Amino acid sequence: MANGDPAGSGPLGDLPPEFRGFDQIFEREIRPALLEREAERVAAAKKAIQTRWIGGAIVVGGVILGLAILKMPVVSIIVAIIGFGVVGWGNMGIMKLAGEAKHLIVQPIARELKLAFEPSPGTCESIYKHKDVGVVPGWDRSKYEDLLTGRRGEVDFELFEAHLEEKRTTTDSKGRTQTTWVTVFRGQCLRLDFHKTFYGRTLITRDAGFFNRFGGGKGMQRATLEDPVFEKIFEVYTTDQVESRYLLTPDFMQKLVDLEKTFKGGKLKAAFDGGEMFVTVQGGNLFEPGSMFKPLDSADRVRELIDDFAAVFGLIDSVTFQRNRMPPPG
Repeated sequence: MANGDPAGSGPLGDLPPEFRGFDQIFEREIRPALLEREAERVAAAKKAIQTRWIGGAIVVGGVILGLAILKMPVVSIIVAIIGFGVVGWGNMGIMKLAGEAKHLIVQPIARELKLAFEPSPGTCESIYKHKDVGVVPGWDRSKYEDLLTGRRGEVDFELFEAHLEEKRTTTDSKGRTQTTWVTVFRGQCLRLDFHKTFYGRTLITRDAGFFNRFGGGKGMQRATLEDPVFEKIFEVYTTDQVESRYLLTPDFMQKLVDLEKTFKGGKLKAAFDGGEMFVTVQGGNLFEPGSMFKPLDSADRVRELIDDFAAVFGLIDSVTFQRNRMPPPG
């Protein structure tokens, strides 16, 4: 990696030490590629704004025509559909450009960190392990995006976005059935492979109030945390009380809180099992290029992405340190 600017200089500001060379990558590779698309962004943004006004006017006019003049609600519904269709059509160009801008920003950074990034990975097989350890529910239909894979020290990891849906069928009083798809999880999934066995299974969840009484699963008991602040935030269940005390230090629990904030999500869950750790955060959307209504070459787009990487790396480093200081069982 190239030597970076001094702390606090350059368009990206004060980056963590291992990322300071990214100022030069931004100036040399990312910004020129984004500037080539700036005129296209301006045109797409202008079209999106215009069609929003036009679509909004159609919706309002349809409501007035259908309800106030013709007294026919169906007319309002039809015209409203047309209006929203106009808005959707106007946003197509800027949505397409956002996807292409994401590639221009993420790929150079991932390449410099020796990571692989796949926007549309198909099925991410480790989702089944996430389900087995209890950090995602069951599902009938799934979709995956933004798979990032790589290595941090001796730890292999993968991070991806999952959208899991459950098929539900209802029957009314006349025997008619209706099938709907309900989202049961949408968010980020992280798997860390430490290549060293954890002796027990430990599950970490946000405090669920009344539902805490259901516990963490067969053979698991509630564990206590060192810090009373985190004990109010999380519920922890484990099959190995000694191991959980080594792993769940205040520093590590703070890393989980930081990760949840960086991922802009909630309802975090994590589990240690075998030689792996699994983390899920509902909501949030990583690796997005940001608003298309501001200049493409804004350094904020890259800064936010680096913050995402730094949060994941910080969590890996914290667990690695705690795992290495644990005594052997017995």
